[in-house]
Amino acid sequence: MTIVVVCAGGPKQELCSFSSFQQQDVVFIGADRGALYLLEHGITPHAIVGDFDSLTDEEYQFVMAQTNDQQRFQEEKNETDTDLALLKAYTYAPQEIVLTGVTGGRLDHYEAAVRSIYRLQKEHPQVELKIINHANMLQFLLPGTHTIFADDRYRYLSFFAHEEPIQDVTLRQVKYETTNEEISLGTSRFTSNEIIGTSGSISFSHGICLMIRSID
Repeated sequence: MTIVVVCAGGPKQELCSFSSFQQQDVVFIGADRGALYLLEHGITPHAIVGDFDSLTDEEYQFVMAQTNDQQRFQEEKNETDTDLALLKAYTYAPQEIVLTGVTGGRLDHYEAAVRSIYRLQKEHPQVELKIINHANMLQFLLPGTHTIFADDRYRYLSFFAHEEPIQDVTLRQVKYETTNEEISLGTSRFTSNEIIGTSGSISFSHGICLMIRSID
């Protein structure tokens, strides 16, 4: 399974752990300052993308010397650096895209990243997209049945309606199970659930579900 990890240039302390990805078939893409973050973690990016306005001249020259796949764009553009890196990620025909480096800093950049993965998840339902930082994993689920495997890194499991209510919600093998219920807009009722055993599941017939998994 091909996984693409896109590292953006948000606060370093918010980045996900790269250790587990380095042991898999993973492509790393650096978006702007995220390319420098990858190199600081001992990871050579397969590609680097952005306008690089957050790098000094010295940092820019260093980053550019590390890979043959470089795409530099003008600062005045319609897409964010993160958007450009996500589009680059699809050229590797991945089954999963992980985005990190978009939390803990500017809220407009975080909101833009969430909207981007929402749009791309709808456009490419066969590719799983996630935002991961040091303590959370966020992704959008489309209607259907989804198996959620237990993970010690993410004990808590929360579900939220995105843009419209989620209908016929059935939760199984979790602490708080439901059958054919609705997650309405604005409710916090489906926050902080927990998987019982090795895996749980959620199924629903209509709507878009924002799932957030968090550590204690």
